[in-house]
Amino acid sequence: MKTDIEIARETPLAPIGQIAEKLGVPETGVDNYGRNIAKIDESLIDEERVQQHHLILVTSISPTKAGVGKTTVSIGLALGLNKIGCRATVALREPSLGPCFGIKGGAAGGGYAQVLPMEKINLHFTGDFHAITSAHNTLSALLDNHLYQHRNEGPLFKEIYWKRVLDVNDRSLRHVNIGVGGGTNGIERSTGFDITSASELMAILCLATDIEDLQRRIGNILLGITIDDRPFTVNDLGVTGAITALLIDAIHPNLVQTTEQTPAFIHGGPFANIAHGCSSVLATKLALTYSDYTITEAGFGADLGAEKFFDIKCRKAGLQPALTVLVVTTQGLKMHGGVPLDQIKEPSHQGLLEGFRNMDKHIRNLKKFGQSIVVAINRFATDDELELDLIIQHCRQLGVPCAINNAFSEGGEGARQLAETVVDTIAHKPSATLRYAYRLQDPITTKIEQVCTNIYGAATVTYSEHAWQQLTDISRLFGNDSDVSHYPVCIAKTQFSFTTDPNLYGCPDGFDIFIREIIVNTGSEMIVAVAGKMMRMPGLPKSPQAERIQVVDGKITGLS
Repeated sequence: MKTDIEIARETPLAPIGQIAEKLGVPETGVDNYGRNIAKIDESLIDEERVQQHHLILVTSISPTKAGVGKTTVSIGLALGLNKIGCRATVALREPSLGPCFGIKGGAAGGGYAQVLPMEKINLHFTGDFHAITSAHNTLSALLDNHLYQHRNEGPLFKEIYWKRVLDVNDRSLRHVNIGVGGGTNGIERSTGFDITSASELMAILCLATDIEDLQRRIGNILLGITIDDRPFTVNDLGVTGAITALLIDAIHPNLVQTTEQTPAFIHGGPFANIAHGCSSVLATKLALTYSDYTITEAGFGADLGAEKFFDIKCRKAGLQPALTVLVVTTQGLKMHGGVPLDQIKEPSHQGLLEGFRNMDKHIRNLKKFGQSIVVAINRFATDDELELDLIIQHCRQLGVPCAINNAFSEGGEGARQLAETVVDTIAHKPSATLRYAYRLQDPITTKIEQVCTNIYGAATVTYSEHAWQQLTDISRLFGNDSDVSHYPVCIAKTQFSFTTDPNLYGCPDGFDIFIREIIVNTGSEMIVAVAGKMMRMPGLPKSPQAERIQVVDGKITGLS
């Protein structure tokens, strides 16, 4: 089979105006970024139509290094739905350069189920990530300038929370000293870098309802605590308008197309292991406005992405998913069943059966949210037919519909069975009213513990002294019954396990979740709890994908 990039280059692309016209978007709402990409005016969102149409979430079992192919399934399902006569659109996150040059090599689907033009989407696209990086670091520079210009007034802050960001995996920047050298070099202090996907501005962009809401949220960002024990925000710094101005184009959702010219919105890119892991509310609502079915995905496994999709995005945006698709693979299940990575392509019925425990845990969790579920088996060329049958039989015993997805090799035709299963399930067994893992009025620790025990399966939750002090600070600064105390929680945790140990696959029990740090995001309006050794700035692997990305005869190779 041809490589992803070969398939992408050989696929004819329609002018983006035709894609928008097919979708029903008026020409006045389309701002072209070249021939095949456009930004769409979010004021075209029709809330009544949003509530009338079907929102489908695609999530997965706990991912492994073998990969699950959730984006390929999401795109494939949109292709399959259009094949059977449904008006469907996919709404995805934008790829981050860090993983593209680190491990993934790209995040635009695969095979004959891709979003195009894949090189542009995987690299600079419309510059949204660059805008967020620039806005975040401009705010950092303005804050440090404030410290320098008022240096003769004595200490200004007890604590400064705002770091810098970069859309590159760079472990050496996790902890840095700035202002070194004295004099005009600024005030010396310790800080660090997060990856752009972890920036609060990224979360804000993805949760904002319009430009006014974007500006309101930016102004409310908590930068630090003053020496007289007051929260210090962007509004206090007086630069809210300037930071908003840098994001005035980035807030508009991006429209592209699939390998079968299906409309696709791609906007925003928070990671689900360190942020809330969903594409923008605006892109989702635009897709729902113009499509009967909108397929979106949440990052990593259902314990991270799906939980945050329901508890944060849907709750804040008033969205009601019609159904959730849980993606599984024979290889992923076998790895969760104890089969070594170098043997997962070989038949291992016992390993597969053991791996069902991970899938079953995710199914139970999704049912707690009131979701109807379809299991999608993302088929690989090496899959054993008997193992596929075992998965189908197991799902049948659970009373959960199951379908094989062949979109990678066959495009929309290969997702026809999955599409028919999804439509039939929505028609005959729609999801109940969305239920949440906790109440917003619960104490912060209760909300964290509800997710850790009821979703992850932890026996206990413990906190570092630093985290306890941060919780005490929140109570002192904002009160126990304030808006801040009623924020949803966003737990930053490894994606590979229900636990904080990335090597503990399957479905463990009796474990502890250790909360190392609590971060207050008063702009995106969430409490981030950092669990275990999770880092908000990833590192590169021993052999990064960047070593295989080349430009040959003016064309990029090595992206996938």
